[in-house]
Formats: sequence, C-alpha cells, structure tokens
Amino acid sequence: MRTLKSNLKLSGAGLMFAAPVELEIKPSNKKGIRFFINNAQIDAKVENVVSTEHCVIVADIENGAKNKIALIEHFMAACAICNIDALDVYFNSLGFEMPIFDGSAKKWVEEFNKTGFEGVEEEAKKLSQVVSFEKNNSAIVLLPSDNPTTITYAVNFRHKDLNNRWVNFKLDENLNEIVEARTFGYLSDLEKFQAAGYSKGVTIENTVGLKDDGTYTTELRSVYEPVKHKILDIIGDLYLTGYNPLKLNANIIVKEAGHGYHVELAKKLKQILN
Repeated sequence: MRTLKSNLKLSGAGLMFAAPVELEIKPSNKKGIRFFINNAQIDAKVENVVSTEHCVIVADIENGAKNKIALIEHFMAACAICNIDALDVYFNSLGFEMPIFDGSAKKWVEEFNKTGFEGVEEEAKKLSQVVSFEKNNSAIVLLPSDNPTTITYAVNFRHKDLNNRWVNFKLDENLNEIVEARTFGYLSDLEKFQAAGYSKGVTIENTVGLKDDGTYTTELRSVYEPVKHKILDIIGDLYLTGYNPLKLNANIIVKEAGHGYHVELAKKLKQILN
C-alpha cells in the first residue's frame, strides 16, 4: 500500500462547470481512493460511475447519488502513474469537479512527487485471461503478457493529423508524454457545449482545439498529443477497478473508444481480477 507522506492542499477550477475548488488530499492507512464532500464519502470505484458523457463522474450511489465528483480521470491516472493506492480527498468548497489545471496529469504528478510517498508499491499482477469489450466500431482488448503494460490506442477523428492514427505507449519510453498530454476537443463544438452549460472552464492553455482545417489552436507538447491524452484517460478509467492498470502486465489495445467504453471494460476486468 502506498500513500503520500503528508497533506497536500490544492485549488483550481473545473473544466466543465468552472466552479472554484479547494481540495485537501490526505494520506491514508486504508487501501483505496476516496472522495469526501458534504459529509459524504464517494469511493473511486467503477460501480460508482454515474456518467461518462463529458467526463467521468462518480457518486454516492448507496445514498441515492445525492453527491457527485466530476472529472476524476486525470487525477486517477496520476495516482496510477505514481503508484498511489491509498488516499483521501476532501472538498472544502462548493465545487464538485476536480481542478483541470493545464488539462493533463502533469500538475497532479508534480505535486505528488514534491510531497513524497510512504509505503510499498503493489506488486505487478499478471492478467490470467484475455478481457475484451466491443461495440459498434469500437473495441478494447487486454492481452496477458510477461512484460510490463503497454497501451496501443487508435483514433479516427475528423482531423487530417488524427485520421486512422495509432499511438503506442511503453512505461520506459514515453511516460512523460502521456502525463503532460492535454484534454482536447473540436473547436467547432465548443460554442454548442458552452450553450448547453458545459466546457465553461475551457481555455487555450488547458485544451487542445482541433480545427476544421487540420491544425490546432495551440502548439502541441508532443506529436499526436490528443491520442496520448486518450491513453492517459484509459489509465485513469481502468484504475477504477482498484487495480493499477500499469501493474497488470498486459498489452492493452484500444480502437476508437472513450470513457463510456473504458468503464464498461473496467467492469468486466474487475470481475476477473476479483
């Protein structure tokens, strides 16, 4: 079990609703990642996911889902990357959305490393069988391996740079490019989403906009950055199983998926790992 050495206080605003958020993240001697808001506890578990429409939202389902925590995927990915599996996160503000920071997991990882860690990392767990999820044109397959986890992700966006594009991830090769990959979206959709009450916290600093002419609204941090953000997302989403996907010794292959399908795969994976 591994946690932080000391308390960590952070503040920011959310991506979807832009409400200010103040967090106090505390070390724990109990395995699991938990959120506390309005005197309610919400465990970071796949069975508590109530929405994946714009981001991943978990709720206190046993209490009628009266309380929710939104945009947890980047935070969960950072926990997986830093091998943290015991943490309590307290919301000391009205906002219920995790801060977006720069749109990636970079700030989370930096703050975790600065605070330091206590405890022992969990051992690698070899996947015993193939796990897959397929729907429409999307598919996710986890293949057992004798080597550390790899992730291969394919997208097919309306963007000449990201059409039928595959990106590979290996822990010892391009981890930092995954950590710093920012969230993204079609620039042409932004006005529509904001009119519907979403994406209020989008800025040129925290979101890579995909333009109709095949360019971007900002300079990329690395080649095919949006696809690398999809890899970051699935790391965070699969960690909702309670098992670190980067410790599974599996080859993860994904074709044209998103949070909803990541979560469906996570539900199947949790049943097998349990």
